Amino acid sequence: MPTSASPTRRFAAVGAVIALVVAVIAIAVAVGKAVEGGRDTGEPEAAASVSQQEDAGQQKMYDQLAEQTSRRQDGDPLAVGRKDAPVVLVEYADYQCSFCGRFTRETQPGLIKKYVDAGTLRIEFRNFTIYGADSERAARASWAAGQQGRFWQMHDELYAKTRKGDALAEDRLVELARTSGVKDIDRFRKDLDSEAAKRAQQKDQDEGYRLGVQSTPSFLVNGRPVAGAQSTEVFGRAIEDAAAAAKAKGSGK
Repeated sequence: MPTSASPTRRFAAVGAVIALVVAVIAIAVAVGKAVEGGRDTGEPEAAASVSQQEDAGQQKMYDQLAEQTSRRQDGDPLAVGRKDAPVVLVEYADYQCSFCGRFTRETQPGLIKKYVDAGTLRIEFRNFTIYGADSERAARASWAAGQQGRFWQMHDELYAKTRKGDALAEDRLVELARTSGVKDIDRFRKDLDSEAAKRAQQKDQDEGYRLGVQSTPSFLVNGRPVAGAQSTEVFGRAIEDAAAAAKAKGSGK
């Protein structure tokens, strides 16, 4: 897996909670690199596993991290699910990342059907671009589509197949925007190149750097790190564990 940008671009750590999670993610990423290194010899496997047993102190740290990273903003076009859902899955991804596409095509639809539609889960997407200018352009394009209520349609079109380099040139992105149902293409072009789009993309990028994210896709499920394009079953366990912890917390147990 590719590594993140130079440490000089990283922000200062934001406390002991982040420090712990950085360590957890670093271990997961190391496993993920070893697994993905063998991608040419067979089907990709899970990059890390999710522990099913957390002590109270660790759970508290996950809760605090969730509070810092789950935005729960009204009308967020890069989110799907109820604002008050008990579980928030935050995804850090790049549009040139084949494993991110695999998650979108194979895993996310089932999570939406089983957990988002039931009101248990909210998914919040973060544009964490690690492949350079083409990825950054695609990230801004997805944001621009979101300004017209078509983020998820554009998101799914971008991940319908692996797209690299020239496949993410501006004219190609405009074609994808049309296919995604974006009505005002002139506005889309302006939004894509706007300072607002660049700020939104940078905000997501900086958040990932603060957490120590080094590869895509990386996820937080109510603050608990999950690295790689895991199976639906792995995400399901993480979501159900997080929902149970949220219920226990709410009942004062």
